[in-house]
Amino acid sequence: MTSLFDSFTIGSLTLPNRLVMAPMTRARATADGIPGELTATYYAQRATAGLLVTEGVQPSLTGQSNPHTPGLHTDAQVAAWRPVTDAVHTNGGRVFAQLMHAGRVGHPDVAGHHPVAPSAIALDATLYTGPKGRQAAPVPRALTTAEVGGEIRVFADAARRAADAGFDGVELHGANGYLIQQFLSANTNRRTDAYGGSVTRRIRFAVEAAEAAADAIGADRVGLRLSPGGSVWGIAEDDVPELYAALVAALAPLGLAYLHVLTGTDEDTLVALRKAWPGAYIVNPGGQIGPREGDRAVGEHWLAQGADLISYGRAFLANPDLVERFRADLPLRTADPDTWYQGGATGYATYTSYQH
Repeated sequence: MTSLFDSFTIGSLTLPNRLVMAPMTRARATADGIPGELTATYYAQRATAGLLVTEGVQPSLTGQSNPHTPGLHTDAQVAAWRPVTDAVHTNGGRVFAQLMHAGRVGHPDVAGHHPVAPSAIALDATLYTGPKGRQAAPVPRALTTAEVGGEIRVFADAARRAADAGFDGVELHGANGYLIQQFLSANTNRRTDAYGGSVTRRIRFAVEAAEAAADAIGADRVGLRLSPGGSVWGIAEDDVPELYAALVAALAPLGLAYLHVLTGTDEDTLVALRKAWPGAYIVNPGGQIGPREGDRAVGEHWLAQGADLISYGRAFLANPDLVERFRADLPLRTADPDTWYQGGATGYATYTSYQH
């Protein structure tokens, strides 16, 4: 029987266990997207995970969502990430950068650019913009057909910068209501060109973004995160089995490093996607943020359903030694949500390993 503590190979990487630290926004970068020394400490503390996936990193300034999130679109940002990846590797870890283009989940007061999206449909929500507090999300500007290619290229450009910064690979964020999922979902994509309308056209942006990143750094260094049926940031998908089966079929020939799926729809659909996907399959059992953090039992359940790797989010925040705590059946701490985005070391680099 497969165990969470068995090794697994992704591309040229041998992972010592099957636990993945899921990407989580931490908002500790400078105003211009520069990660600091605390970021290196934070990720290095958790390097015993089979694989670390960073918080969402904007691949372009237009793609930024929240204040104080890191980027990978300037030379200064690349230079600032190198001590982070060095620290992870020194501690024996492996780390992918998650490339997150926010699309309509952005505000001019954060990035200085008006957000773009598949269609000019505003998000019905308020967004935190920094000193001005929460403001209504603006109506995004719909990308022209010619401009869509430019937004695909930013994923490739950021993937190259990630490789230059020492990352082992990148994960494209196609989940949680951000730009890639905005193209996938009919309620946010009302286009009538080659990128909208039918399922075949709505999956095109995701496939071409993955192809571009794979061409840039190699397919075995590129993963994709998806949230079938998820409703974060106003997404409403009523064709989940058809949509994601078509997407997986189109992605399968690319030879990507992995598919990383959140549990936002029924288990049968996710198991069917597992069977259709020829490569590594990561399941995040927490799905949308709920009252219960993931535990060892739920991870073992999904391994039994065919998952290769299990990703944990909040459990890794308060338990940098989560692998050992699971292995030795040690108690887990619960992360303090008041510290998730407040900045500084508290609730970021201050959680310690279990003291016997």
